[in-house]
Amino acid sequence: MRMVTVHTALNPADAQRVRAQLEAAGFHPVVKNELAALSIDGYALGAGGILVQVPEDEAADAQTLLNAPSCDE
Repeated sequence: MRMVTVHTALNPADAQRVRAQLEAAGFHPVVKNELAALSIDGYALGAGGILVQVPEDEAADAQTLLNAPSCDE
């Protein structure tokens, strides 16, 4: 199954917030590069961020959810 990046974060808290939001909505997200970002200063920025990915067949719906305005906007 091919995974598609739907969000790129520069800190683990943001990546985990998005993962939790997607998971609560029934998606199957994974977070990549988080451990390396925590282990090496500046790695997240240098490597292109911490990636939140979902299976390819969920990507369009996940992107729609993440782009929807939140209730506090």
